[in-house]
Amino acid sequence: MSGAAEIIEAILGESGPDYESYSFEETPGDTRSDSHFVTVEYQGESYEVVVKLAPEVDSTFAVEPFLHEYVAERTDVPLPGILVFKEEPEQDVPPYFITERIHGDNLDEHFESFSMDERGAIMFEIGEILGDMHSTIAFEGYGRLDLDDGRLIVRDLSWDWRAYFEELTQGHIGQLAETTFEDLQPTARERLADRLSVVPKQGTPRLVHDDFRPGNLLIEPDGPEISAVLDWEKTLAGDPLYNLAQIELLFIDSVFRDPDEREQLRERLYEGYGTETDFDADESYQACKPLYQFSTLVWRMAGFDSIYGDASPLARTRAEAYYREQFTNLARTLEPDR
Repeated sequence: MSGAAEIIEAILGESGPDYESYSFEETPGDTRSDSHFVTVEYQGESYEVVVKLAPEVDSTFAVEPFLHEYVAERTDVPLPGILVFKEEPEQDVPPYFITERIHGDNLDEHFESFSMDERGAIMFEIGEILGDMHSTIAFEGYGRLDLDDGRLIVRDLSWDWRAYFEELTQGHIGQLAETTFEDLQPTARERLADRLSVVPKQGTPRLVHDDFRPGNLLIEPDGPEISAVLDWEKTLAGDPLYNLAQIELLFIDSVFRDPDEREQLRERLYEGYGTETDFDADESYQACKPLYQFSTLVWRMAGFDSIYGDASPLARTRAEAYYREQFTNLARTLEPDR
């Protein structure tokens, strides 16, 4: 079974409510997953859900629906409730899960148009959410999360965060091969080697949502308040400050050019984070933050061709130039004499 309509119909027949008709559409935005908004009609009422399908090769698909419930039970992080999870469907369809549909606007589509006060409120709330995750959930070592007999574990566990981070970042750099940024691989490897020693080896591994970006947040239509944090498939046990540095890049440094705006938003992020966990943006954090952001940027660049594959030549050219500018600026910061 290959067509989306056939798959959705089979899933509704297996796990959905009684319905007289249904409609569906792909979830919008920069998404790396196969998911759909589905609306079913029954006795004059409309019911809306989200159906998410497993990729063709994904041994950890079950982790995401597990995490929805695991995180919801331990934190106040807003996320959709799991309605159905089928790891081995009866129908000829990929593994899937169904969540409630939380209505809201994608933050990526509105963030830059908000007033400065609204942006600051969002950054404060993001800090609270991140601090809640980091202060509540801890693990015994570093690595990707997996399930073992229904229990959350760290796969390929490492006791050394620096070694794990190096392997993770080398993987991102390797993914630049055969992309428009392939020429930047040697520089990326050099900068990683130059500054790797600033990354701590030990600490308390915390829950890291490794795809925490504006496109994975929903905000209330009458907000701005965050109504849901989405896409938990890229989750690991890692240094919590790695997660914080990522958010500084993806929500502030790669979005806004004005230095004063950046610092105001950064202060609000830190304030929110500090309400949930003991945090000081000290010298050790400032030392490792550029490398954490560099790693994140390279990961984003590796997905450039898939994200901008359908974009106009002008939009693609502008986006590529901006990525290269960010890369150059961070690489310069990581040079040995800095």
